[in-house]
Amino acid sequence: MPTAEIITIGTEILLGEIVDTNTRHIALTLRNLGVDLFRTITIGDNAERIASTIREAMQRTEIIITTGGLGPTVDDPTREAVARAAGIETEFREDLWDQVVESISRYGRKPAENQKRQAVVPKGAIGVKNPVGTAPAFIVETERNAVISLPGVPNEMEHIFARVHHSLFTKTVRSS
Repeated sequence: MPTAEIITIGTEILLGEIVDTNTRHIALTLRNLGVDLFRTITIGDNAERIASTIREAMQRTEIIITTGGLGPTVDDPTREAVARAAGIETEFREDLWDQVVESISRYGRKPAENQKRQAVVPKGAIGVKNPVGTAPAFIVETERNAVISLPGVPNEMEHIFARVHHSLFTKTVRSS
């Protein structure tokens, strides 16, 4: 049976300013998939603390799911933290930038320069389109782990997670 951890990222959650509904949704889905949930944790917006938590989770579990920290501002450090944890660099991805531009243009706007951050992911990551928001999700696969990084906005997270969990977890369950 594969094991998983959920890492919710955001100082606003850590300080109780908003309620974390993502963990509940992901945990129930994992249970229904037969995945053993080892731990859940909330970390503030600090890249080194997030990277350290991901590295620890990678020692215990096969699947690490992060939510939050994928927005366009400097206090959205998940991309950098996942790259640090996996020991890789980040890269700007034109295909993900096209998705960001397309998402923003649906609202009749043009992207600001800082929104290019949303197209930066760990090198070699699998980009996952976000059809209901602007921040693409991504998956980093290592020899032992899959780190799935999802947006923190609940409806965006739920929509993307519903699309990616079946194929990823089916593959993980078969290989365990």
